[in-house]
Amino acid sequence: MSSPPSRPLVVGVVGSLNDGSVTRKATRHALAAARERGANTELLDLREYDLPAFDPNAEPPADADRLTDRIEAADAVLLGTPMYHGSYSSVLKTALDYCGFDEFEDTTVGLLAVAGGGFPLPALSHLREVCRALEAWVLPTQAAVTDSHAIADDLPESDRERLAELGEGAVGYAALTERPPAGACVVPADD
Repeated sequence: MSSPPSRPLVVGVVGSLNDGSVTRKATRHALAAARERGANTELLDLREYDLPAFDPNAEPPADADRLTDRIEAADAVLLGTPMYHGSYSSVLKTALDYCGFDEFEDTTVGLLAVAGGGFPLPALSHLREVCRALEAWVLPTQAAVTDSHAIADDLPESDRERLAELGEGAVGYAALTERPPAGACVVPADD
């Protein structure tokens, strides 16, 4: 008798230090959807890590090893960020600077961004390029929460739906045993 397939591990990295962060709420919602789809999930809140600016000549702090170990163990990673000055947050940039190919190569990555105003496309585009450089397999869909300053408690229904799709997609793609390598151009076969 064969053993049941293992449950994929989906980690969500919160790239916000704000106590009342909408990014944290959004990441938790996406992780909840991943859990409902059968994944084990873990929230990596960057408020809980002491990560100074990356210095390649310095010994990495213990928290860097703790973070990279959790990301490397994941089958899928959800990166959540507020949009600051048209890009993603510096705390998330620092966390990613401590990571490399070992943590991200061929790992499914889902992207979500939160903006106080309109659609945070630049932040999502910048994160997509960084993840591609790390040879991650970035989900073709992404999630965005707009007008975050108007969100008091619950996320709007339309945002919750997109975040749920992101969490479910992370599980679905992480479970694939064969997917195109990062950066590959997939051309359908001739029939």
